Parts: sequence; C-alpha cells; structure tokens
Amino acid sequence: MTALAGATAALWPEGPAALQCWAPEAWPVADDWRPHTEAFWRTDAAAALGQRVQQRLEAGAIIYPPQPLRALELTPLGQVRVVILGQDPYHGPGQAEGLAFSVQDGVRLPPSLRNIFKELVRDGLAPQLPRGGSLVRWSRQGVLLLNTTLTVEQGAAASHAGWGWEALTDRLIEACSAHARPKAFLLWGAHAQAKAPLIDRGRHLVLTANHPSPLSATRGPLPFIGCGHFRAVDRWLHSLGEKTVEWM
Repeated sequence: MTALAGATAALWPEGPAALQCWAPEAWPVADDWRPHTEAFWRTDAAAALGQRVQQRLEAGAIIYPPQPLRALELTPLGQVRVVILGQDPYHGPGQAEGLAFSVQDGVRLPPSLRNIFKELVRDGLAPQLPRGGSLVRWSRQGVLLLNTTLTVEQGAAASHAGWGWEALTDRLIEACSAHARPKAFLLWGAHAQAKAPLIDRGRHLVLTANHPSPLSATRGPLPFIGCGHFRAVDRWLHSLGEKTVEWM
C-alpha cells in the first residue's frame, strides 16, 4: 500500500459512499498526474474551492464521490488513449464512485449509463445491456472517465459547477492534449464541449454529442443515441495500430 493509499484508508476505513472531508493530499493519483494536481492545489482557486466544499460538509451537506480524483488513480496520464468527458458526478445515494458515468456493480443503472450501454449495443459492441454498471475495466484500458466538475451535493445536479473544479479539469485536458500519445476525446454535453478549444484537433480525434441523459440523448442537433462514438473510436485506434477497447 502506498503512503497516499494508507492515508486514504485511515480517513475512510469503511469506504463510505460520500466525501468525509476536504483532504486532497489523501486522494491517490498516478505519479504522472501528480505535477498537474499539485500545481493546482497551490492556486488561490483551489484554496477557495476547498474552503467552500469543507464549509458545505460542516453544514451537513452530503457530497459525492468519496474520492473525487479516482479517475486519475486508475488511469495514468501515460496510459490514456480515450477521454470520455461528462458534466458532474451522479447525485443519488450510492451512485458516484469517482469515475464519470460509472457505478459499482449491484447499483441500479442510472439512466445516462443505460443510454451509454444502449449505444454500445446499437454499435454492435455488446450483445445486450450488461447487469453491472462498473466501468473500472474501461479505466484500466486507458479510458479516462472524467467530469468537468468533480463533486456534487446529494439531490442537486451541477450544485458545484462554477466552484473551481473547472480550472483543474482544464489543466487535465490540456495535459492529455499535450502528451505525445494520440487520443480520442468524447465530449458529451455542453459542459464537456466547452473544453474543445483546449484540445489539439490536429493530433487527436474529437467527437461531440449531447449528454447521454434522457433529457438530451435524443435531441438535436447532436443526439447521443445514434452517435456511433464507440465504433468510431475503435476504428480510429485500429488505424493507429492500437488495440481496440474491450467495452464489454
């Protein structure tokens, strides 16, 4: 166990489903992400964000997920091949686990994730909707599952939007774009698409669609249902001589 992982276990020995305190030094990240996160923690924006989150916790707010940077722990920068960018974590009890769109196996599939799986079936990459909603297997294949905002309060979607997380996720997207390895960026929804100017389209594949939420998944001009992103990513990876993603 690493020192950071040990600190995390000490803070959250029973693995609670919600954030317990503002303690970014105890949130594990892969070594090659650390320069980017640590540079952010030294900023005034990070200090203001931390103070605001801690104040809400002390006021009794339930905030998800317990480890906001889990995506950076499971998918090192040097291994990123695909970036899936969403909006903010799930705001229902027991859902958010620090990976965009993912829930632990055994948790009922949220509507957005159900639509993602429907699109995989439509793309011919899954025979049927899976029962489990964990996307950890994607993370371990180089798929960075990131939201533009990394915390949320129970029952209040986008409640932490504009609090300062966007400055960090800007840094993370810029780092992905600057890294030598070509990547596919899947920008789902307006919040994600606002990051498009940070990506070098000359080197990377950039695909956009509405957010997979039922509120927008079938609406124009860029419906999520029928976007074909998963098949497009696999074709692009194959053209580079890369192994395709085992989505299911």
